[in-house]
Amino acid sequence: MKKIKEKLTKSVLKAEEKIDFLTFKLKDKLWQNRPLHIVTYRSYGTPERLYVKGRVLVDKGILQSEETHTTWENLLNMYRRFESDEIPNARVQLTLQGQQHEITTNVEGYFVLNIRPEEPLELEDIWHPIELELVEAPVKGFEQGIKQTAYVLVPPPDAEYGIISDIDDTIVRTGATSLLETGRNVLLNNAHTRIPFHGVSQFYKSLQLGRNGKRNNPFFYVSSSPWNNYDLLYHFLELNEIPQGPLLLRDFGIDESKLGHSDHMSHKYKEIENILITYPKLNFVLIGDSGQQDAAIYREVVKNHPGRIMAIYIRDVAIKKHTKKVETIFDELKDAGEVEMLLVKDTAAAAEHAAKCGYIFTEQVKEVEQEAEVDEAGDE
Repeated sequence: MKKIKEKLTKSVLKAEEKIDFLTFKLKDKLWQNRPLHIVTYRSYGTPERLYVKGRVLVDKGILQSEETHTTWENLLNMYRRFESDEIPNARVQLTLQGQQHEITTNVEGYFVLNIRPEEPLELEDIWHPIELELVEAPVKGFEQGIKQTAYVLVPPPDAEYGIISDIDDTIVRTGATSLLETGRNVLLNNAHTRIPFHGVSQFYKSLQLGRNGKRNNPFFYVSSSPWNNYDLLYHFLELNEIPQGPLLLRDFGIDESKLGHSDHMSHKYKEIENILITYPKLNFVLIGDSGQQDAAIYREVVKNHPGRIMAIYIRDVAIKKHTKKVETIFDELKDAGEVEMLLVKDTAAAAEHAAKCGYIFTEQVKEVEQEAEVDEAGDE
């Protein structure tokens, strides 16, 4: 049975790759593989090691969302995001400290550069900008000069702790437990019309501020949303004044390592594991929701990294069967005395606990409550 499954998996992957190749060639003959652009994704690193992630695509002219955009314009933008034309075998060049680094995009147009600087980075800010250039692409009429800036997060040595947060139904109301509701929210809304949970912005700012007052605690966002939604999610965080951080999303395409596995579980756990390994001296606060598998994923993180997790906040999506699962995990962690996991109805409850534990200033709790009241009034 296992061999049959492996053969089927390989056949599906080969078929997808062949279709992608033929589509690419046809569009190139029709001069549709232009104009090109580099899409960069905010990533993270250390003064001694950093990685830069991005993608080379045909520029479909996706508009930055506006309050005045209609449902049809939102839907058209989402179609353009998912009907992406990837450019495989394109060469991307990066220059750092006078040294040039090059990488070739894969079949889905992605590239990841893992770099060790000649000298440790000297940082004036938590974000380090890096210039990229597309130096070659296998398309007709390719013109050089296509550039883009990537931003790499490097936490300062005096950061108190890091925060790893889910996005859907943790920060933004998505309805991830309902396929119909999720589809409506994702397809028909934009960064302006998607609604954050009450008080999230102020709570996250409080965590970023910490108790040293330097506002340098790093945020990392881990989500099962596809990379195609990156610009939408980034703009949403920006509009709602939620602290910026690397958005660690997943590939929407077929992947041999994902077939037959729980992609949500494996993707999130892998990304969190990488973050904890990258920053071995930094402890973390984890934030998620009860709608999917966040509590189960965070339990595994706690087991495999004892002493590294300070607190876990799980937003209750008020679905009984999911709540019971989280409560079981909550009891398990409590009995083991490993870490406190809170199942919270609102953001203020998480803020109160964080203040009690000394993670944020006590005064910040009132500000979270006040922002939540303003948010709630705005919904009416």
